[in-house]
Amino acid sequence: MDESCRLYLVTPPAIDDLDAFARAFEAALSAGDVAAAQLRLKSKEGVPAPDEEILKAAARLIPIARAHGVEFLINDRPDLAKKAGADGVHLGQSDMGVKEARAALGEKATIGATCHNSRHLALLAGEAGANYVAFGAFFPTETKAAPTRVEPEILEWWRYATTLPSVAIGGITPENCGALVRAGADFLAVSGAVWSAPEGPAQAVRAFNQAIANVSAG
Repeated sequence: MDESCRLYLVTPPAIDDLDAFARAFEAALSAGDVAAAQLRLKSKEGVPAPDEEILKAAARLIPIARAHGVEFLINDRPDLAKKAGADGVHLGQSDMGVKEARAALGEKATIGATCHNSRHLALLAGEAGANYVAFGAFFPTETKAAPTRVEPEILEWWRYATTLPSVAIGGITPENCGALVRAGADFLAVSGAVWSAPEGPAQAVRAFNQAIANVSAG
């Protein structure tokens, strides 16, 4: 992979109007560079949406992601990722292990692992065969109840320790992402700052990519 930091979009915790969100999703992916998207339908308290709802959303959104060359992952559930034909899965610490998910999804699947603020968990995930590790939350977030806070230094350490990509997550905006890009995050996972942006998701994606470019140029 290259040295540039890229966007990783995470859906809102709930999608009330799938048609409207599909249009917003299309607009966001059309607005600039986006590497990946994760379908995460789960309340702030961690209660997941019904399987049928997740699969219905995936069926609508995966073709849009494919058309834009964006990898599409499903949160927590390797079985739903396989059933939906997604590119992979993002696993929390209480979900199926990375090795088991790999066995279920195959070698070509993208498997990411939440590691909170733990270097140890990140190293274990890498040894188990994860394609990336996610650290966070870096900033206050309304999307989920984040159990840990973490400083950008963990991204610097990770970049020196390994070649495995890192994802920064938690309250990231175009205004505060610079420190994470400078610290070496390979991807910025963003949700509310895109889908709830007053100017709309397309402009938010443009703003993020401009902020990333400003750091890279600077």
